[in-house]
Amino acid sequence: MTKTLSLLAALALSLGVQFAAFANTIAPDALVKGVTDDVIAIVRQDKAIQSGDTRKAVELVETKVLPYFDFAHMTRLAVGKDWRQASPEQKTALTQEFKTLLVRTYSNALTQYRNQVIDFKPLKAKPEDTDVIVRTEVRQAGAKPVQIDYALDKQGDGWKVYDVMVAGVSLVTNYRDSFGQEVRAGGIDGLIKSLKDKNKQLETTVQAKK
Repeated sequence: MTKTLSLLAALALSLGVQFAAFANTIAPDALVKGVTDDVIAIVRQDKAIQSGDTRKAVELVETKVLPYFDFAHMTRLAVGKDWRQASPEQKTALTQEFKTLLVRTYSNALTQYRNQVIDFKPLKAKPEDTDVIVRTEVRQAGAKPVQIDYALDKQGDGWKVYDVMVAGVSLVTNYRDSFGQEVRAGGIDGLIKSLKDKNKQLETTVQAKK
């Protein structure tokens, strides 16, 4: 994924802030708009994140975002058909490592936010729908607008994000080809090891920036 798309995906991933405060009371499109405004306000005021403090960005995502994304669903989408051959223990390990990969990758990209403007499109869904797409467009000076779509499903009384599409590219299925290659080369355990290795590399990068 390119640097620009990584940045936009980071913004997308960060929209989980305060989902719990809204999830029981408003529609998914209004929910996304509300939390987007909150996230942007935080990043604009946080000089440490703006200056490249990846550790602080990671902490922001871990404390504000993780409870409101369905990482198990996201991992199933990313692993695809190979998910069926994984044991319960392997599925747990895959979900944890993929979650860590997303958090560290896009927390790093979040530090590159520079006053992008987000426009929200009307929600095309019925009141009884339990699986919806919220569409937005990110505008940035000197660049073409980029569409970001959020896939949410209703779980109980609230909503959770299970995929984000950046310029038509699914955030999670973007990994499917490479994950499939890892499984063919070394099985499910080989994929888990590959994810762990990537996360160690990202952790080293974060430590170097401290």
